[in-house]
Amino acid sequence: MTLLTQVGGVIWIAVFGYFKIKKSLWNKKKRLLAFSVTYLLCIALIVPIVAPFNQRRSLPVFEEYIQPHNLGYVLLCRNYVHDDLYNNLVEASKDFETNYGISVTYLDAGFPFIDGFPLLPHLSHNDGRKIDLAFIYQDAGGKTTNDNPSLLGYGVYEEPLQGEVNQPQKCKDAGYWQYDYAKYIGFNTDKELEIDLDYTRYLIENLILKTNASKIFIEPHLAQRINPSSNYRNTIRFHGCHAVRHDDHIHLQISK
Repeated sequence: MTLLTQVGGVIWIAVFGYFKIKKSLWNKKKRLLAFSVTYLLCIALIVPIVAPFNQRRSLPVFEEYIQPHNLGYVLLCRNYVHDDLYNNLVEASKDFETNYGISVTYLDAGFPFIDGFPLLPHLSHNDGRKIDLAFIYQDAGGKTTNDNPSLLGYGVYEEPLQGEVNQPQKCKDAGYWQYDYAKYIGFNTDKELEIDLDYTRYLIENLILKTNASKIFIEPHLAQRINPSSNYRNTIRFHGCHAVRHDDHIHLQISK
């Protein structure tokens, strides 16, 4: 629970420690139910109030301009970002929704407390200044949508086309076996969706402009295909073979 949610382990110890001290006769099902209710109350009422003392805020859940890909990111407390990123990302999302009529969809961001605490399996989501965002897609009829082909938001890749640099294969050939492991958890739930290159480019450029992003990570072949304006290209980087593929999401980060 600690690795998945950061705060869940503490709540688990508190709840089950209470039952042990009180020598409760409740069975396992009742204890698990008590833990679940306590956990939900804590992440809904307590954590959002305490997190700002660590300069972290939970991202909106039900707003029109920005929303999580699924509630799992909220229930696992993985939707917290530093105040600086929060303010800029909200502004960028409102601007994008106003201009293009599409909300921004976020995936993993960060935990509410403690700089340096790892947000597994990510290597760098440990200070509230990084967040993963979904691409913009088109449905089978060519309509732009913020639906996602992956149940989890990760693992459904936009594969390199013939003539494009195949960085995933290069990384795997170099021995980085983990590079595309997310494909095993991708759960492609809508195979008719395809990336909308124009709107994804608009999103990336808007993010760079409004958030003062220090880096945007996407796969090299996809960066070439999206072809952002020259003013934004220096911000778009290759993340390195030690990480994982980034042709299923956008990684945004700001400087301290």
